Amino acid sequence: MNRVRAVVLAGGEGRRMGRVGAETPKPLIPFGGTSRLIDFSLLNARSSGLREVLLLSQFEERQLMDSLHVSWNLGDTFRLHFGPYDGAYRDAGVGELPPHLPERTWPAERGTADALMSKARYIFGGATEEVLVLHADHVYRFDYAPMVAAHRSSGAALTLAYQRIERRYVHLFGMVSFDDAGNLTSFEEKPADPTSDLVFAAFCLFDATILHRYLERLDGTDWGHDISRDVIPAMLAGGERIRGYPVHGYWEDIGTVDRYHRAHLRLLEPRPTMRLTELPRTLRPELACRIITDAGGVRGSVVRADLRNQGRLEGSVAFPDVRIGRNARVRNSVLLPGARVPAGAVVDSAVVLGDGSVVDPASESMALAAPGLAAPTGGA
Repeated sequence: MNRVRAVVLAGGEGRRMGRVGAETPKPLIPFGGTSRLIDFSLLNARSSGLREVLLLSQFEERQLMDSLHVSWNLGDTFRLHFGPYDGAYRDAGVGELPPHLPERTWPAERGTADALMSKARYIFGGATEEVLVLHADHVYRFDYAPMVAAHRSSGAALTLAYQRIERRYVHLFGMVSFDDAGNLTSFEEKPADPTSDLVFAAFCLFDATILHRYLERLDGTDWGHDISRDVIPAMLAGGERIRGYPVHGYWEDIGTVDRYHRAHLRLLEPRPTMRLTELPRTLRPELACRIITDAGGVRGSVVRADLRNQGRLEGSVAFPDVRIGRNARVRNSVLLPGARVPAGAVVDSAVVLGDGSVVDPASESMALAAPGLAAPTGGA
């Protein structure tokens, strides 16, 4: 894996996450009671034997890098590289934050491919033979090493991960098709009328030289600056060999509050999408996390050891520093760090934010009129 340069795309604002992402960069949105969205790709990278991942950031960069530095840059076996800001964090040391960062002097990236172009000097050259592109808002566990081995043995220009899903959801993703030999024959981003049930799982491995060549060809043309909309179709049209690699386990793209809410509830099913032991532990790792079947006013819920509950919690996921008041009832909900449910309140199928707002996943409005709970205002 030492010839692979891994990058994680973390520049989006997460506007579709509404109030849930209003105050937090999307990669840092909490997930599963134990972690943030970006932590899954980072844990996968570390577990696969990668020693470093380059962060491609843009929105709220300081907040994002500070949080990731203290969570991940803890030793010599794995670290996040912060591109032009990396020297400041290395100088600050483990667990410490730099007093100031270099001024951003490059233009804003207009898409995922722009992010690769603007940080090209940290990606290409040297011993790099492949570029592994990851995203910061996907929930899954995966070993990238077999995919790298398959890519190298095939001699492909690109190997992309794919998964079979219900066809009614294909329009939300990049639809892919392959021939009998496993070579990509078509790629269509968010098709209006899907003809396949296979979708791009949004992580992929490029031959570094070929990727750089296509980025340079597209630069300056009338293009959308996007990997899925521009680079992959250009490579396919150019006759490059593109291979598929199947993702058989659980994989979720967290793009909306509704998907976010449903992904949490699926952790609590009799056959959960992921076990607690598979989740990253970056949010208050010193606090125990467990599923309580039925005890102390909690039934079938993920809770942290500091939960203070004077009511009833059922079928929900509670993050650290959650308080539930006397006779309050919470069901099928996600309670984010610092959430407070006042005495007598009733919350059902909602996301409770740390500021007391209650978000309805379907409409992103006030989930219900409950004493002491705040209706969300604004949005992002």
